Amino acid sequence: MRASVVISALVAVLVGFGSSVAIILAAATAVGANPAQTSSWIAALCLATAATTVILSIRYRIPVVAAWSTPGAALIASSSGETMETAVGAFFIAAILTLLTAAVKPLNALIERIPPCVASAMLAGILFRFVLAIFDHITTVPSLVVPLLVLYVIVRLFSPIWAVLAVLFAGIGLAFALGMTSPLGPLHISQFVWIRPHFTMQAMIGMALPLYIVTMASQNLPGFAVLKAAGYSIPSRPVLTVTGLASLLTAGAGAHATNLAAITASICAGPDAHPDRTKRWLCGPVYAAGYVVLALFGASLVVLFASFPAALITTIAGIALIGPLAASLSASMTLDKDRFTAVGTFAVTASGMSAFGIGSAFWGLVAGLVIFGLDHMVKHDRS
Repeated sequence: MRASVVISALVAVLVGFGSSVAIILAAATAVGANPAQTSSWIAALCLATAATTVILSIRYRIPVVAAWSTPGAALIASSSGETMETAVGAFFIAAILTLLTAAVKPLNALIERIPPCVASAMLAGILFRFVLAIFDHITTVPSLVVPLLVLYVIVRLFSPIWAVLAVLFAGIGLAFALGMTSPLGPLHISQFVWIRPHFTMQAMIGMALPLYIVTMASQNLPGFAVLKAAGYSIPSRPVLTVTGLASLLTAGAGAHATNLAAITASICAGPDAHPDRTKRWLCGPVYAAGYVVLALFGASLVVLFASFPAALITTIAGIALIGPLAASLSASMTLDKDRFTAVGTFAVTASGMSAFGIGSAFWGLVAGLVIFGLDHMVKHDRS
């Protein structure tokens, strides 16, 4: 096996995990997860990612790389009024919807017919509040937040992929240097915790449905596009079946969603991984092995991050989502005719409003579809 295969796979692991683990921790905090549930959440996500990657890459001899849903984690982190039990119920529903999408062709077609401007604007609205949260801490702990923002702006000029990792490692070092850390608890191997799901209509509509949609629209569809751009063709139904099953089997341990990777997939599917495109699938098993190691030490990682100040976690998570926010806003307003729809969807989602116990992500989706439908109905009548 070429060294480039191993290096590319391990870089993909580092980028994927390091740039989004803070968002998972924020999501866990939002639904009231205790340390054992949080470590189980991370370990289950890592194990599902590893299993999905190794199964699909070996079966199809294609560098199919899985990941967890970062936009989905941001959605959960921005939610309110949910418990860990109701969130897990929503995770089960989202996984079942993914499996139904694989099994029922019309449902797959229906998801693909959601206007891109609506899906992208809804995602942008979810991410916006996260990015905005950075500035809640900029006046209280400027010595921590300002240097990290400056570092991100400078590093991304040369390498957007490494910019978030630079912030992660620099933030950890800065927190220690400024004496902002609390004593470390005991480190130990991860253990899975069964979390009994509680199904509520509010969580199904306000969390499960948006989680399913943002995962499909912002992770799976771009993941297929990355593979296609690299010259690979893979049927969507087996991929959705495997990722849906992985999500279903790990939901009870706290994992919210497993899906195709996009950014990290481009690392493994590109020529830097291997000059022979038929050999790049070897990145899959190495990538999976990296996530198995992370699954083992998920509990220790939770203990480590728990010793850091909340401002650091919020800042790292917000900075990690600046790039996806910019991409979502850009994608939502590509066409002039869809900009009003995009702004309406974004505004409702970013407002954080809640009605009937259902969060703003769902209402943003509803508002966007209504505006889009009315807009196109009137334009069709005029023509």
